[in-house]
Amino acid sequence: MAKDSPDYILFTTAGLIILAGFLIFTSVSMAYVTSIEGGVDDMGLAYFLIRQFLFGVLPGILIGLILFKTPLTLIKKMAPVLLLINLILVAMVLVPGLGITIRGAKRWLQVGPISFQPSEFLKLTFILYLSSWLVEKRTGRDDKKIFSENLLAFLAVSGVIAFLMYLQRDLSTLIVIIATGFAMYFIYGAPLRHIAALAVSGVSAFALFIATSPYRLERIRSLIDSGTNPYQAHQALIAIGTGGLFGLGFGMGNQKYGFLPFAMSDSIFAVYAEEAGLVGVIILILLFLIFTWRGFKLAKSRSGFLSLVAAGISFWIFFQAFVHMGAMSGILPITGIPLPFISQGRAHFIAELAGLGIILNISKTKKL
Repeated sequence: MAKDSPDYILFTTAGLIILAGFLIFTSVSMAYVTSIEGGVDDMGLAYFLIRQFLFGVLPGILIGLILFKTPLTLIKKMAPVLLLINLILVAMVLVPGLGITIRGAKRWLQVGPISFQPSEFLKLTFILYLSSWLVEKRTGRDDKKIFSENLLAFLAVSGVIAFLMYLQRDLSTLIVIIATGFAMYFIYGAPLRHIAALAVSGVSAFALFIATSPYRLERIRSLIDSGTNPYQAHQALIAIGTGGLFGLGFGMGNQKYGFLPFAMSDSIFAVYAEEAGLVGVIILILLFLIFTWRGFKLAKSRSGFLSLVAAGISFWIFFQAFVHMGAMSGILPITGIPLPFISQGRAHFIAELAGLGIILNISKTKKL
């Protein structure tokens, strides 16, 4: 397996996104501490920053570094096992005493003093599993039979994931997983009839989620009738509009002071837009586009497992960023999807940095 230097453009782009995220997270943390203490308390501010670093950024960097150094043949071999372990952890969330409920949804697993959302790791483990499965089954066999078997396997695994996400009321994570899998299956070269079958299955699952959750239907309706916009969407649009061309400046935004719900996580892009303005938003979007471009360029220059994994990780990061920004901008329904490399959270940050480690590993490897 020939070696080369890692893609420094990809690495630098991800680093700039993380830096922008750190700055805006600091700003939101200052506002949160101020609203509690009546003034910025350095110890209180440090609590949020240290917590995000120790339980999100640092473990993510360490795991990403390990995966950057791990032979890709081993990652490929371990892919089915990693997905199975991940599915077990996701199922454990539903076990009384292990799973905890936050905001009416049971998605978090409590392990000692630490809680985390195991479904966030499904985005990466599903990409690795699907890449490994598709490549392994295609080797030296008839394409028609291969695609038929792969379609059934894809639907079976996706069905299990959809069922678990349904029980946890986690439509946003499911959308990212299924959309990423759909994109990978398309890149793999599946027949149009299979693409159509997957599209019908996806739309059916989405309709089931909507039909059994009235609040999700209201979010869909809000896109048609702006007068029914949920409070969070309304406040997000105010924040984005207030930012203007150049923004109010770091730390100067107002919507984070109790007006914008979940400003550290679900709504962090709106805070960023208010303080960085349209210029800052364009820069952030360009950074995500550069990340995606480098990832797909890498996928195009590789083959087999490496190509599919690079394409899958690139699409995942791009699509998740698009959904988050789209929800805050009023072009998509409000979701609980975090902004990659930026939003508060442990599991999603670790998973994204792990994915970054793998794609950088691929970038320094010629072929597999």
